[in-house]
Amino acid sequence: MNKRTAFITGNSSGLGLGISQVLLNHGYRVYGCSRRGCKLAGDIVDQHCDLTRSETIPDALEQLLNGVTAIDLVILNAGILGEIKNISDTSLDALRQIMEINLWPNKVILDWLLKSPLKIDQILLMSSGAAVLGNKGWGGYALSKSGLNMLGRLYAHEFDETHIAAIAPGLIESSMMDYLCNEADSDAFPALQRIRQAREEGKTLSPTAAAERILQALPEIKGFESGSYIDLRQILAQDEYQALLEARNRT
Repeated sequence: MNKRTAFITGNSSGLGLGISQVLLNHGYRVYGCSRRGCKLAGDIVDQHCDLTRSETIPDALEQLLNGVTAIDLVILNAGILGEIKNISDTSLDALRQIMEINLWPNKVILDWLLKSPLKIDQILLMSSGAAVLGNKGWGGYALSKSGLNMLGRLYAHEFDETHIAAIAPGLIESSMMDYLCNEADSDAFPALQRIRQAREEGKTLSPTAAAERILQALPEIKGFESGSYIDLRQILAQDEYQALLEARNRT
């Protein structure tokens, strides 16, 4: 039986690192690319790649995936938050910086994968509830993730034999969570109060716990139309998802 394979971006820290570890634990061969590199041991092939330098991405993929004929799972995970602030106070340069990491590199990667001879079963784009909630202060991040959702829907028309979904994984412990809970202004941006309360109540997930949840949900994700946006809480924590929707207009 052939070993399952996965390709993941942004796997040097946070959720990407957690996903890589969990995939290794579940017997996958992992191909990863990130700016800093991944230091995990095991059946992992790693390639340094600065995704903001889009012209270097195709060569990096050629080196990383040389000789690979099929990939079971692609997870386009790399991304940044940017600063929580009013969209009117956010410069175009700041928005461009976020898009240059959260959106456009994924188009370059999808183009390369589409033109390659690789057989790919499933592609996940790492989105966020911010993409659809539109809460005050989430400006560039929300814009980039909503764009990512549409990117997945558009490419679903072209990847005939591959299932594509943009997924929101829920609240995950990370340096991003530290910023949201310790630095950003929760009085000016009320959605942060819900996030801080979730952390205080122990409802945020470790990167490995979030990765296990993603892996658990893979079969159900494939039950959605290719190109869909899916908040995993719709599948695995419906009460939490309903509470999120009810809070939307208040935050």
